[in-house]
Amino acid sequence: QVQLVESGGGLVQAGGSLRLSCAASGRTFSSYTVGWFRQAPGKEREFVATIGWAGGSIYYADSVKGRFTISRDNAKNTVYLQMNSLKPEDTADYYCAVYNSGSYINRGAYRYWGQGTQVTVSS
Repeated sequence: QVQLVESGGGLVQAGGSLRLSCAASGRTFSSYTVGWFRQAPGKEREFVATIGWAGGSIYYADSVKGRFTISRDNAKNTVYLQMNSLKPEDTADYYCAVYNSGSYINRGAYRYWGQGTQVTVSS
């Protein structure tokens, strides 16, 4: 069992930056691939980024590539999402999740989820 807690969301102006954190409990967290997803009001939850257990195997959605950076610190059991050049369309609840199996871009491939942190980007 892994418990995930996201933090770092908030209100920011377009062009600004935020860093989200995903803190995990569990001794085996460092062995998991972890992903970030987001869900805007009235829309489906969508893939944002994923990172392998050792910090490699990093993939991004095209919509955030070049603006967002995913990283992890296994000593702290934490995965980060640095978000730069934010746009109003990045407004959403952001969730981290532990990968289980299947396509990494599908939410069904993830087993454990956090409660989410809200990001609002004003124009």
